[in-house]
Amino acid sequence: MKPPRTDGVLRPRTPLPDDPIADPPSAVSTWNLANGLTVFRLALVPIFLLALFARGGDDTLWRVIAWAVFALASVTDRLDGEIARRRGLITEFGKLADPIADKALVGASLIGLSMLGDLPWWVTVVILIREIGVTLLRFWVIRHGVIAASRGGKLKTLLQGVAIGLFVLPPWGWLRDIAWVVMVAAIAVALATGADYVKRAVDLRRVGRARRASTA
Repeated sequence: MKPPRTDGVLRPRTPLPDDPIADPPSAVSTWNLANGLTVFRLALVPIFLLALFARGGDDTLWRVIAWAVFALASVTDRLDGEIARRRGLITEFGKLADPIADKALVGASLIGLSMLGDLPWWVTVVILIREIGVTLLRFWVIRHGVIAASRGGKLKTLLQGVAIGLFVLPPWGWLRDIAWVVMVAAIAVALATGADYVKRAVDLRRVGRARRASTA
């Protein structure tokens, strides 16, 4: 049975099977496998940056190593959510730390690539504003309910991860062309879904305030 919705937003306290932030926390210890993977992803960020900037950022081997670290960190992003849901390991710490770890990885990657001159700064600024803005929106309306991740948001995450990974690899001609195609698609989806998140946040806040007023 599908969870009830109001104006396209998830009602408070309604769990969403594929988005941990929409689920209520479980009565389990903070020290669990899911949270361990989240912390591990955070720890990989400085390792990734060290590999990315090694030998001036132009060494082929180190760029491949940086890509491998980025890929590993991206995989843990998927794993920690699945493990948390399937094993009932969702905690308040995990719901807070998971998006922080995601933004740290994406932010470090984009800023690092721009510092090396591999990615224009405008791309980094646009994506980071969208990422930070959506995260703040979700916490801004958290007392009224949860803006669960949409399919468009998940597509954006996939495209963004693939594009960043391709830019991290050594600048082999044909790969860089593909990277730009995927990055442009990721930016387009990011802007579209960002606008949708704003609308859903406004609707959720309006519905939540009306519900609280009716029960006051």
